[in-house]
Order: sequence, then C-alpha cells, then structure tokens
Amino acid sequence: MSDLHIATENALIDERVRGFPPGTPPLPLAAIGKQGWKPYDGRMALPLISLDRQAFSCNVELMMAYVKSHGAEIAPHAKTPMSTALANALLAAGAWGTTVADIRQAAVLLKAGQRRLILANEIGGAAGARRLAALLADYADAELHVFVDSTALVDALRSAWQQRADLPPLGLMVEFGAGRAGIRSAAVAEAILNAILAVETPTFRLTGIAAYEGAAATADAEETVLRIDALMAVTADFLPKVRARIGDKRPLLVTAGGSVFFDVVVARLTAAVAADPACRLLLRCGAIFFHDHGIYERGLAGLDARGGFRIGGETVSAAAGFRPALRVWAEVLSRPEAQLAICGMGMRDVAMDQGLPRPLALYRNGAYFADLRGAEAFRLNDQHAFVALADDSDVAVGDVIEYGISHPCTCLDRHAILYGLDPDHSVTAAYLTSFG
Repeated sequence: MSDLHIATENALIDERVRGFPPGTPPLPLAAIGKQGWKPYDGRMALPLISLDRQAFSCNVELMMAYVKSHGAEIAPHAKTPMSTALANALLAAGAWGTTVADIRQAAVLLKAGQRRLILANEIGGAAGARRLAALLADYADAELHVFVDSTALVDALRSAWQQRADLPPLGLMVEFGAGRAGIRSAAVAEAILNAILAVETPTFRLTGIAAYEGAAATADAEETVLRIDALMAVTADFLPKVRARIGDKRPLLVTAGGSVFFDVVVARLTAAVAADPACRLLLRCGAIFFHDHGIYERGLAGLDARGGFRIGGETVSAAAGFRPALRVWAEVLSRPEAQLAICGMGMRDVAMDQGLPRPLALYRNGAYFADLRGAEAFRLNDQHAFVALADDSDVAVGDVIEYGISHPCTCLDRHAILYGLDPDHSVTAAYLTSFG
C-alpha cells in the first residue's frame, strides 16, 4: 500500500497495511496502540516490522549524551526511518535539526513543520535547482543548507535563486568527499569557494563545510581510518581558509559523521572547530538510533576496538550501550525437510544488502516458546525466508519467528507503518513512514 493513501495522522488504517489484523474495522493511526496487539498473538498479519520503543529511547539518550559531552550538535539523518514522528522526537530530545538526502525528503519534513534542514547531497543541475526553489517558495521561514561540489551546481542554484523573489535564504556547504560525491582536492574547493563568494547575496551564501566519511570505508580497518583521516584533514584545513575570506563574525557549520565512524570525525575535527568561536561541529548520524543485528553491530564493535566512544572523558562500550531496536516478525509456513523451515518473509519485507535477517526467538500459541539464535536464515525469495535448523529444533508450522535485521535504512523503506512495542511486546504506538 502506498503511503500516499495514509499521508495524514488522521487517516484510517486497514488490512492493506502490513500487520493490521484482517477483518478488523479500519482504525485511526492513534488508536492502533490501544488495541493490545502483539506480533505473535495470531491476530496481526505477518510479516511486519516493529520498533522496541524502550531501546530506541535509550539509544537516543546515549547518543545525545555523547554529542553534548563533545560540545557538538547533531542533525539526525531522516532517510533511515522517514518517519516525521520519530524525526520530531529526535528534535525534542535536543537535535539541532534534521538531515535529508534529496528534495522529496525535504518536502516531507517541511510539510511536517520542520524548518531547519541539511540536504546532505548534491541535487543535480539547473532542473534540480528549479525544483528545490519551487519547493522552498512555500516555506519562507525555512533554513536549508545544501551540499555543493562543483561550480556548475553553484551556477545552477544561483540562477534559480536570482529568478525568484519569494525564496528563503539558501546556505551552501562546500563538500569534500572520498568514495562518493564531494571535492577531491583543496584546489577545486578553492575554485568553488571563489564561485560562491563572487555571487553571494543575503539569501544565497556560504554557510559551511561538509564531508561524509562512511563512503571512504574499505574492508581493511586500518586503511579505512587512514582514508577517513585524510578526508578529515582536508576538511579541517579548509576551515581557516574560508574564515580568512569571510571574516570572523559569520556563523559556520562543519558537518560530517555517519553512524559508524562519528568518533573519528569528532577526534579529527574538534580542535579545528574549537579554534573558531563562530563555528560548530554538526554530526548527521541517523541509523545509530535504531542500531541492528548486522552492519551497525559490526560497526560499533569496530568503534569499541578504536576506544572511540567517550562520554565525560571516560571510554564506554558503544556495543554494550546501544541496543538493536528493530525486529521483523514472520510466520512459519512450511517444514518440508528436517532441518528447514520456510517463513512468510522475503526480499519485499526485509533488507539483505548488508546481511540476512537473524532468527532470535520462537513464539507459539501467543507466547514465547524458545530461543532460536542457533538457527540461520540463509536465503530469501520475494516472499519466503529459508531457515536452517538443528536436527532437534522444535519448530512447527504456525509458529512465529522474531528476527533481527541488518541495515535499517534498506529495511524500513519496505514498510508503510512501523509498530512501536513496549517491553512485553504489546503494540503501543504506530509510526507512518514516508518513502514515497
């Protein structure tokens, strides 16, 4: 079901949406958390995705404590859940603003009432610039900062902003990069800086420097840190050059930091930012608030190996502190072989780009039945998961398996609703997603 059909908080939800019990009369979104449903109670349609609300809250508290302890700010990346309710919750917890990946995502957050956004990407050429301008014409109070890595994009944005008098100010952030978009040399950055400063107006001006370190990662941990160090070095070195051109008073942002190497960003950029009283360091972690049983589990183990998670001057374990908050629930459909279970969950329901889902627990007749961590999901079809079992596994048709997932960003986008669970697995909230 397209989320266009459930685009408002007052919309009625029915069995066209994953999880909603068939035969149940349509319900407003706000009423879903009052029904006492559980993913394994036999009423909810499976598969579905859930959010452990307590784990999410703990992750938010821990990450905000980390950011505050380092004198930084955070604009969590909304592309992970694309849930305006959860994005607003992060703002309420102290986030500086919100990060988005494209113009459509910016539209979702602006329509939800948010006004301070980082568009952490290049938006294309002249047509993209006109589309961005058309959107922002309806939001005179918006504060939006967009990445640029070419004079062509500067020219396209300048032209769009010159053609209209109804646009809010646009902040341009010179982006350095490695492995993806972004400037590769200081000389090119200097040329782009010159291009921006030559055409600045009160509504079109330089507001900062940006980078994304995650794209620099390789399979070799030492090589990865060397590559990120180099990217952070060129980012830090550019700050005083910018300051020398624009004077001491203008506020500037320096932004980097995804959900795996944010500790390296903080370690490498804090001194440069601290030396500039009108500058602030802004992280953009998003998936960290959801964590997982895969890519971010491995990422936090690597962070701990670097001794990088420090709060209040003390090193603590990120792997132990953050908790996976997402689960996918699926029913056992078939037991065609002694060591095989076929479940009703496939590539249309769960991510597999960074690892297959991980069986965690088995439920039978509406109650917890057994730990299932010895089982392994080894293959997915469109609608089916193939789970390898031990010879003595007591898994029956109709049982429900709780799975951990790897890579929240490519799992949540398959679902129109994320069901919020309390500690006893009762559904106590439902969050719309807006993946378009």
